[in-house]
Amino acid sequence: MKKLLLIYTLLLIMTSCISQRKRPLMGDTDYQKELNASYKDASKSPLKKKDLREFNGLDFFKVDSTFIVKAKFNKIENAPTFEMATTTERRPLYKKYGLLNFTLNGKKCELTIYQSQDDLRDEKYKDYLFLPFTDDTSGNESYGGGRYMDLMTTDITEENTVLLNFNNTYNPYCAYNDKYSCPLTPRKNHLDLEIKAGIKAFKRH
Repeated sequence: MKKLLLIYTLLLIMTSCISQRKRPLMGDTDYQKELNASYKDASKSPLKKKDLREFNGLDFFKVDSTFIVKAKFNKIENAPTFEMATTTERRPLYKKYGLLNFTLNGKKCELTIYQSQDDLRDEKYKDYLFLPFTDDTSGNESYGGGRYMDLMTTDITEENTVLLNFNNTYNPYCAYNDKYSCPLTPRKNHLDLEIKAGIKAFKRH
């Protein structure tokens, strides 16, 4: 009986030690934790093997509610389909879906939001909208090719407004691995101010 009790105690200690060694998900918000979890998962991470081995979490700016803004949405009717430039020769088909107008830190801003024509054929992604942008941190504190924000058509209210949360941005995969082909942010989607929110530039190992 004493022997069984000893074995049981040792198992409890070992289990406790293993659980303590498990690193908690990095991130200050659910969004950051989910993004870090996906990048830590070797089956779907864009990271190179050597970077994945040293991965402890992505770098983010401090969460700042200043960078959560309500934008006025104006749909672009009958927009032509065009080939969007990428980091490779691939040219995916997109349409300009609408204009987003908002004020941020006292500046009037406008961004164009796009809709992938390839995604329209996929029931899972047909409601997705694509918002790429650069700002005055691009190439320094954030990735030079710009950052992305995903929105849904269902995010547009009946009053034609959209809530933009720049804390919930991400880098294109080619910021981590040059084997990927990523859309280039159109020049008109540059914000002439510093967006110190969301994902930072990736520090390679």
